Amino acid sequence: MSIRHGLLALLERGPRYGSQLRTEFESRTGSTWPLNVGQVYTTLSRLERDGLIEQGGEDEAGHALYAITDAGREELRLWFEKPVDRTSPARDELAIKLAMAVGAPGVDIRNVIQSQRRHTVKAMQDYTRLKAQAITAVESGASRERDDVAWLLVLEQLIFRTEAEARWLDHCEARLIRLSAGAAAQAAAQAAGPGGTARPDGTARPGGTASPGGTAHPGGTAHPGGTAQAVPPHVPEPSRAASRPGT
Repeated sequence: MSIRHGLLALLERGPRYGSQLRTEFESRTGSTWPLNVGQVYTTLSRLERDGLIEQGGEDEAGHALYAITDAGREELRLWFEKPVDRTSPARDELAIKLAMAVGAPGVDIRNVIQSQRRHTVKAMQDYTRLKAQAITAVESGASRERDDVAWLLVLEQLIFRTEAEARWLDHCEARLIRLSAGAAAQAAAQAAGPGGTARPDGTARPGGTASPGGTAHPGGTAHPGGTAQAVPPHVPEPSRAASRPGT
């Protein structure tokens, strides 16, 4: 989130003081990203250092006012025109959590997914309720219609994001189920020994074969005219994927 450019956008509408900028920023975004006054004044100091704003006197109450400069307007214009860079995405705590949960001892990743899904659905419901309120405010023609429209756009972005997150969680759970089933079938096939195959239910078919005149025991080879000599099958170690917890 660019607090820097958000403050520049507010200052383009006219000189303002720090706490006023904080109030207007939170009003425009519905307090989705709350600011503290110290954060605002720190950002204003940096903008002034960079020549993007300047102090423009005081208001009647003695508040120091800040005004945008021509360099600040050019910076703001470039910000509006340039797409948001997605080549270095911000760290996502949920994605990191699931990545760390894969194979972590004592962690049931499906429980982690289900818990997050419940929270995501609840958030989606809350955002949808707030969206209905915002639409009502916009349609009523209230004096703060500009802020209400901005808040509505932010809410709809949050709704789309939570919907995508819910779909991604469903995908993660389905992916884990498929990988777990595949690992179980692979382990069963390895347990059957050379020549063995896995049945559709994941159990192993014996790998023995019979020669003419002989009868094969499971896992053994038959000698002509006789019965098969049982040979203990070689059982390879389970694959890494099969032995990893949570897969």
